[in-house]
Amino acid sequence: MKEIIIETLYRIIKVPYQFMFKQTKPWNITIQDFLKLPEESLGFHYGCFLLKYNFNIQASLEEHDVFHVLTNTGISVKDEIDMQFILLGNGKRSPFVFIVISTGLLFYPFEYRSFIKNYKKGKQAHRFYDLDFYKMLSIPIQHIQQSFNIK
Repeated sequence: MKEIIIETLYRIIKVPYQFMFKQTKPWNITIQDFLKLPEESLGFHYGCFLLKYNFNIQASLEEHDVFHVLTNTGISVKDEIDMQFILLGNGKRSPFVFIVISTGLLFYPFEYRSFIKNYKKGKQAHRFYDLDFYKMLSIPIQHIQQSFNIK
């Protein structure tokens, strides 16, 4: 039940959040274009992620799914909260991060250890949350993860 509530909240705030805070230019690239990149590249892994979960590219929100790929986090509500704790630890401060984290703390009070662990993972990584991932699509994903200490 709590997952349904959280997913409903996400759907409600997604459009206003995108309008007010996400003014980035869409990448204008297709899933097939990602899959044409070298198999070890961030872009190829991103395309595979989209296919695996039957996702479409969300214009101007592409970086969100790239975070899932780089941090090896799934797509469940709990996974999303864990990923936002990684991003918070990495220095990202946005209304969305704080909304997801607040929701996580409220609905998952017995997961604090996991949240702290993921916060520390983000803290130990070099700052990556604000990189221009579009320019990094052809770089091997392991190179990015190793260079930025993303575990």
